[in-house]
Amino acid sequence: MLLQGIFPPITTPFYPEGNVYFRKLEHNVERYSKTPVAGIVVLGSTGESIMLSDQERRDVFKCAHEHVAPEKVLVAGVGIESAIETLRLAEYAASLGYDVAMVRTPHYYKRQMLPANLLAFYRTVADRSPLPVIIYNFPQATGYDIPAEVVIELAEHPNLLGIKESAGVIEKVKRMVDGTRHVRRTATVTEIFNAVTPRMMAAAGSGNGSDVVPTSSLGGTAVAAPPKLKTRSKEVGYQVLVGSAHLLKDSLDVGAVGAILAFACPAPTACYEIYAAWKEGDMELAREKQERIVEASLKVGGELGIPGIKHAMDVNGYYGGPSRLPFLPLSAEQKAEVERLIADIRN
Repeated sequence: MLLQGIFPPITTPFYPEGNVYFRKLEHNVERYSKTPVAGIVVLGSTGESIMLSDQERRDVFKCAHEHVAPEKVLVAGVGIESAIETLRLAEYAASLGYDVAMVRTPHYYKRQMLPANLLAFYRTVADRSPLPVIIYNFPQATGYDIPAEVVIELAEHPNLLGIKESAGVIEKVKRMVDGTRHVRRTATVTEIFNAVTPRMMAAAGSGNGSDVVPTSSLGGTAVAAPPKLKTRSKEVGYQVLVGSAHLLKDSLDVGAVGAILAFACPAPTACYEIYAAWKEGDMELAREKQERIVEASLKVGGELGIPGIKHAMDVNGYYGGPSRLPFLPLSAEQKAEVERLIADIRN
């Protein structure tokens, strides 16, 4: 499966009293579906997934799935500390029709997270998961940084597609890219080399455009079936995506294929423009687009975190709203700073 491009790890909207605000989740997902992002990640770190109950996670997965455009890759953040609970959530996401499972590194028992433990954990999950898997490494939050050597060894597993690497270390990204160049896989893509997943194939239907489908429920009118999705094959390797918006161009330069960026929640188009310029070989434009978001991405996402991202979303036409405790609301001064930084950044 192709995982190239920009993916916002969408936030989970809440009412002021803390319940999940599903109508706003629908609004955000539908709006992201109209942007040039490759797909969306549901219940990553930015989605406050660890703040949710198991039932809330399942309800959020269901809601997002129902409102995403069929051409967007849909990634489920299913990582929980144990392999068995991770697999249960992956199975639920698969039953809804998700395309990929993103599994963060277990980290609570840090002293026991030796290479052998991580190799066993990810191989077990990848062996049994009904969805292809990507590793999620976020040491700033977990306090655990999976070694590049472990990632390279895991890359041999056929159901492990890649990694979201959020450590923010370009040298490590390069080591993982260089160490996995021997991995060769074939992905199904569209004629213009966009991702194709089983969910997309199902949504496109099996007709070729000449089939006629009776729709008695629509007044007895017969309508043409949707045209069959035309596909081709593309060779892909182990796919390294990054999580640091301010380092996007540098990461692409050393072999990353895309990014899952919290800053893409308020500014998906601005992030995509860096990737698009780089793909087109216009390095000067890519550098200009990158420099434009550096200060905002570092302050809004890196320093102010999820409350900062959510306020930037409010400024840029998405629903951000409050976060759950222990997150606190931004001060008036912090809100003004976010508004200044995001004012000229396209959403």
